[in-house]
Amino acid sequence: MADTPATVAPVTVQAVLDLEEVRRGRPEVLTGARRLSEAVSWVHIAETEEVASLLEGGEVILSSSEMFRSSPARTRTFLRRLAAAGAAAFVIEVVDAEGRPDMEARGVVAAAAEGVALPVIVLTARTRFVRITQAAHRLLIGAQLARVEFAHRIHEVFTSLSLDGADEQRIVAVTAELADTPVVLEDARRRVLAFDGGGVPMDALLADWPREAAGIQVPVGVQGRRWGRLVAPRAVTGDADAAQVLERAGQAITMARMASQGERDLLQQATVEFLHELMPPGSMGEERALARAGSLGMRRGEVYVPVAIRLGDHGGTEPRDAQLRERALREEFGAAARQAGVPLLSGGLRSGVFVAILGLSADQDCDAVLTAVLTRVNASFGQPSQLLDVGVGRSSDRITEAGAELESAIQVAGIVATMQVHRRLFHRFADVRLRGVIARLREVPVLRAFAEAELGPLLPARSAPRGGGARGTSARGASARRSGPGSGRGGSGRGDVGEGGDPEALRFLEVLLQEGGNKTAVAEALHLSRPAVYARVRRLEERLGVSLEDAESRTSLHAALIWLRTEELG
Repeated sequence: MADTPATVAPVTVQAVLDLEEVRRGRPEVLTGARRLSEAVSWVHIAETEEVASLLEGGEVILSSSEMFRSSPARTRTFLRRLAAAGAAAFVIEVVDAEGRPDMEARGVVAAAAEGVALPVIVLTARTRFVRITQAAHRLLIGAQLARVEFAHRIHEVFTSLSLDGADEQRIVAVTAELADTPVVLEDARRRVLAFDGGGVPMDALLADWPREAAGIQVPVGVQGRRWGRLVAPRAVTGDADAAQVLERAGQAITMARMASQGERDLLQQATVEFLHELMPPGSMGEERALARAGSLGMRRGEVYVPVAIRLGDHGGTEPRDAQLRERALREEFGAAARQAGVPLLSGGLRSGVFVAILGLSADQDCDAVLTAVLTRVNASFGQPSQLLDVGVGRSSDRITEAGAELESAIQVAGIVATMQVHRRLFHRFADVRLRGVIARLREVPVLRAFAEAELGPLLPARSAPRGGGARGTSARGASARRSGPGSGRGGSGRGDVGEGGDPEALRFLEVLLQEGGNKTAVAEALHLSRPAVYARVRRLEERLGVSLEDAESRTSLHAALIWLRTEELG
């Protein structure tokens, strides 16, 4: 990257010892040689033991006091106090009045320094401490100014990236270059979203990821809604410059995600509004519709296919759960369509209902494309033993006609949701047969009255007929009552609606009808004994006033149950 700011090296104890003014004193390190790389915050001259109480950490203490050259025990106590206060080093001049090395004083300091981790340095030639402090402070102030300049330039780099609309991968790459270390962006589940090895092979960097990463880690996302981490696994934990770069990068990635999410949300809102406008037949001209679709990023197709998916309540009871599931489905469906080379418009039209219009070329096989797309989508969203409820409307070479078919696709998806078993990835209206017809006619008063009359006392009170005695007035109902085992009871069972309904009886009836009246199969399906099944059948016949051995009665009841299930689904 052009004009990349260089990291600022901290001023260390060794850097202070390398100053010309210090080297003139012929420094000799007695202890703590391994800690000469530690950072220095300031340089002080001290002639009393009380200086330890004034330190904040990182200071180099200069002294020529006689008190530190006469008593090993007293000097050792002082050195330990300096170490406890976080001092970076202690430098003491050991020369006599003539300026020659004072070997006796050196021996006292050396004895005092034994066992002390703090770097202790003796100067065996006379030096001017004022010049040492001046040179050291110039060095420290220069480093501070360089750090300010570094921070400013880092700010400029990431601000420029934000203004250019850089994505997460671009920001991660720049971060790795600035910090001179590999960088990984991971989500809250430790999945890698983007990375830059900074010269480290991918296999070596990501082997066994996720793992408990060392190095530097910075959370990504606004406070309270952290969605990931920026990790520099090979950075030195105390590297302030790398930490600063990652911190600023984390802010840039957060802003990039918020901006792109805002753009996606606006685009999604516009797409859903357009799909709503397309649904009423004749609501929009074809050319205008194509222009709108193009403005939303969908290139023209030669065949348009309307698709609907009913999500039901798999995403949870909270509205946010449903929203997150719908968003995840939209992203996965879009990725699957792109993989198949198919443009689309998609979105959630209402709670739990996702729709899409795919644009195919004339030489693409519609069923093959749908199979490829939905196979991938089901892999992420289908249940272990059940596929998603998918409805497909009639394809058309006009996007307006495909839009008008979205309602049909939604109805088919809803019908599929009432089917106990369905093995297809998608269904069209012809595939749902009687259920489709009943679903289309479910609001017709005659069908409602028929279904309520058939199921009678098994329904809750809210399903009572809206027109008084409609339930008992049909010729078929009267005929069934006369022929059923309940005829001796005056037909009262079919004429009264139970106040709370009887879900258990409805479920038993549904299984009985699905199994074609086979009581052995019913017993296995409901984990009941055969005598219990026979007893329940007799009670059900008495309540309904029909014979469940009669084929026409079973057909009528099955049709009524299909109406009930589609009515419940809404």
